[in-house]
Formats: sequence, C-alpha cells, structure tokens
Amino acid sequence: MRLAAFAKINLQLAVTRTRPDGYHELRTIFQSISLHDDLTIRRSRRAGIDLTISGAALDPGPENLVWRALDLLSRELRLSGGWRARLHKHIPMGAGLGGGSSDAAAALAGGLRISGKRIAPEVLLEMGASLGADVPFFLVGGRALGVGRGDEVYPLEDGRRRWVVVALPKEIRVATPEAYRWLDAKLTKTAAPPKLFVSCARSWSLEDADLLNDFEAVVFDRYPILREMKGRLLQAGAAGAALAGSGSAVFGLFQNPAQARRAARKFQDTQVFLARTVTRGEFRRLGETRRRA
Repeated sequence: MRLAAFAKINLQLAVTRTRPDGYHELRTIFQSISLHDDLTIRRSRRAGIDLTISGAALDPGPENLVWRALDLLSRELRLSGGWRARLHKHIPMGAGLGGGSSDAAAALAGGLRISGKRIAPEVLLEMGASLGADVPFFLVGGRALGVGRGDEVYPLEDGRRRWVVVALPKEIRVATPEAYRWLDAKLTKTAAPPKLFVSCARSWSLEDADLLNDFEAVVFDRYPILREMKGRLLQAGAAGAALAGSGSAVFGLFQNPAQARRAARKFQDTQVFLARTVTRGEFRRLGETRRRA
C-alpha cells in the first residue's frame, strides 16, 4: 500500500498558557497542503519492523514515528508477524510542516486498512495523540480547529483553494521545544483570542490576511532572515504570509498558480516548495488513489 503523507500549515496559531502537565494550551487552525512524503507499507510474516528511509538522514529504528506507529498498531490489534515499510521524505524536517506526524498518521491509517480490522475512530485518534500532538489532525485532514495540545481536533468547512509557496533557509532549523521556551515569556494572555474564534465559527470566511502565529514574535527576533522572507512573499503578491508552525519555514498564500510560480522564482537563494491547499475530500480521495497504486 502506497500512501501520501501530506504536510500542513497553521493558518492561525495562538499559544494561550502553560498547562499544569507542562504542555502548552493551543488554539490553531490546521490546513493540509499538497506537499507530501511517500510511504509504502506491507505486512511481513517475520516479526518486527523493517523500515528503510530515503530523502533524509533519519534513524529507521524505534525512535522513528513510522516505526512507533506500526508497533503501536500491532500491539493494539494483537497482530502476528511484522511490517516492511519504505519512507521517502519530501517534507523538510524542522520546518514546522508536520512531516513526522503526518508519516505516523499515514502508517496508522494504512496499517489499519491492510489489517482488515476495525478500530473506533476515537480510539484511533487517541493512539495518534500518544505519538504526537499533531498526529490526530493528520488522521482528519483538510481544515480543522485544534485545541488543547493541538490534539483535540474539530473539522472545519474547507476554505477557498489557495496556492502555497513555502520557503526554507537551508541553514536554519528551529527545534519546537526551544521555540516554546522562547515563547513562555510572551504567551497570548486571553484564553480565546477573538480573531481566532470568529474565524473558527465561520471558517469559510477566514481571510488570507488574517494569518496569525504567536511564534513569530520570538522566532523572528532570533532569525531576522525569516521576517525578511515573509516580507518578500508579501511583496511578491501573497495575500497573506506567516511562519509555518514554530518554524523554520515561512509560507505565502496566493490566489492563482502563475502568481505563486513567479513568487517562488524570487527565492532562488533558498529551498522553496510550490503546493496548494487540500480539502478534506481531496485528502481522502488522493490517499485512496495512492493506496490502490
């Protein structure tokens, strides 16, 4: 079974407080985009998990999220035998695009389908959350509201199609735990940022210029080139631009593909990706197409 593990951007991301359990309380709007990793998985008569990875220098062992997802699924379903998996990375690491979490969700969903067994949707989401806060979103796709650690996910109505330019400095990678430490002194104090929840209540009317990311205040201070890259996207005609997650990528939203291609050509000095937003229906259909391939 071949699966596409789609990247995400956060159209809005507010960090409201530090929780008693040490995690941070989030209010975010996730959006799937067409940039994706390729994952192939199959059952094996031999016990254990044989994972190979290309496109990035990643450990294929028990610390890898695909390995952990397949192991968790085997234990939950009490499967005999093992798995063979091949992961080819396209989504850059340390960019705020959720590549690792998306890979884990694809492994869970694809492995479950191969097994022929059933798991209640809420149980599958709980399994995803145990692997990472973003994993439940990647089991849903499209546009969704994330609250709590980001692991409590509520599907939203799809917005208008937008073309996305993602720009990433090759020399900068922002570690998410470090970004949270920087942010602790500057947390959004209101428990429910008004702009965010107006947008969520009527998500289809979310304007491109309404992009919001609390991490920009601290990440841009430490890496001014990211602020400059956001400005270049806006100058190139982006209707909105923002930091991707906790960084280090920035993205711009464009209303047509020609405009996006012209903007991408202005980033020849850095890594750049062209993509588009993916609706929830497309998220499912594209996944099904790749599963049959």
